[in-house]
Amino acid sequence: MALTASGEWRKLLELKNHRETFHLADLPARELCAEAAGILLDLSRQRLDDEVLAALIRLLEARGFHEARAALWRGDAVNHTEGRAALHMLLRADQGDAVGTMDAREFAFRERERMRAVAEEIRSARRFEHVVHVGIGGSHLGPALAVDVLEHAMPDTSGPEVHSASNTDPAALMRLMRRLPRERTLLVLVSKSFTTRETSLIGDALLDWLSAGRERAAVLREQVIAVSANTEAMNAAGIPAGRQLLMSDWAGGRFSLWSPVGISVALRFGWEAFAQLLEGARAMDRHFLEAPLDANLPVLLALAGIWNINFLDARSHAVLPYAEALAQLPAYLQQLEMESNGKSVDRDGRAVDYRTAPVIWGGVGMNGQHAFFQQLHQGTDLTSMDFIVAADRGSELPQLGDCLAANVLAQAEALMRGRDETRARSEDGDDPLRAWRLFPGNRPSSMIVPARLDAFHLGALLAMYEHKVFTQSVVWNVNPFDQFGVELGKSIAKRIEPLLQGAATDGVDAITQRLIARLKR
Repeated sequence: MALTASGEWRKLLELKNHRETFHLADLPARELCAEAAGILLDLSRQRLDDEVLAALIRLLEARGFHEARAALWRGDAVNHTEGRAALHMLLRADQGDAVGTMDAREFAFRERERMRAVAEEIRSARRFEHVVHVGIGGSHLGPALAVDVLEHAMPDTSGPEVHSASNTDPAALMRLMRRLPRERTLLVLVSKSFTTRETSLIGDALLDWLSAGRERAAVLREQVIAVSANTEAMNAAGIPAGRQLLMSDWAGGRFSLWSPVGISVALRFGWEAFAQLLEGARAMDRHFLEAPLDANLPVLLALAGIWNINFLDARSHAVLPYAEALAQLPAYLQQLEMESNGKSVDRDGRAVDYRTAPVIWGGVGMNGQHAFFQQLHQGTDLTSMDFIVAADRGSELPQLGDCLAANVLAQAEALMRGRDETRARSEDGDDPLRAWRLFPGNRPSSMIVPARLDAFHLGALLAMYEHKVFTQSVVWNVNPFDQFGVELGKSIAKRIEPLLQGAATDGVDAITQRLIARLKR
């Protein structure tokens, strides 16, 4: 049965209609919390009550969630359009975890061990002071975020400094190359297909730079690690087998941090740090698989999102970390959520008649308060929010940490309560600016509190969001593991690039011809 025709959906619409005057400020003090893997999720400021939550859980169960989750764990071809499993959980599993097929488990554990050996060999040699991690999308965002977080958590690391190169902006790459010593720099090339245009161009430019005055074969042998699912392409590029690390087609890029794609994390911080990242994600995996739905962090986060997006008409979702270490989390979640569930066709090939993934945006909360929070408080569109703050903010500079915590708590309360006419009159009397100082409130938000920001808790946090995405995909009946939407623009870019280099522009529309003339070198 179509989602919007189901009895469970109609019941939620009825509940929504009966709560048109519902305001969070009118609720008595309540607690809607769950905790797992060192992360507290507090939904007490979501516009949910027990009846709505129970109805959302019934909807999820009616959509076949239990079987869908079991199929994911077994390694069934849940990515049905490409005929693949989605076994990112296997990448952080232990030997005793029966995730996926025996062949998949053997592959994952073998490549994990090879990755560990390569990382430890390079770290122990102490030749390299810098690593340039080349990749785009999922080959870049996860490792870049993890490196950022652990730089804050482990500032005294002895590994080489990691730099990311993901954008074909020549000025940025030239600036990076000017800063680094050729002989002390290691290149990590990450591309699932090993044919991604952006990665190939950046990699070739860096190899030319590293090869100045040397044979390219020697550079490939001594200063390059490649991570890909395409062994033939790595061989053709001249990369030695001992410096090739394999990923599988059953782990999409946005779910691949846990694979050899994350080797830059291990090079910088050591294998134990990377193992802790895996262990945190595995702890959240076990919770997702075993916890009751009404106490399951990813499930609760997903259902709150369904309620906000499909019933309360929230047009976007803001991710607001109150930690500089998580500055790249909104970008990471943009890919994870929007590339996964930003779909308008369901698993049966039918156009959907309901919203799927919202626009994900955000930034570091303390900075955002002085930038975009005005829109959150008094703007005309409803935006749902995730506030993220660590319980342990460090023992140094405690007054700054308390200021941080006070602000995140204050913003969440202010967005919930607002400031109505009655309160404004009692506080300000006949203030002529009263109309501009009213706030509607009733803005739904979740508070996410990891015990601290380290490798384990980062792993758990990211796995929580992965499982949230999967849970929502079950309700919306979309495939979260393909991304055909990104391919059209890429194919057009291949046609346009030669035109910028002088090829005839016949057959190109007039707007593009005019812009080519402007941009041509």
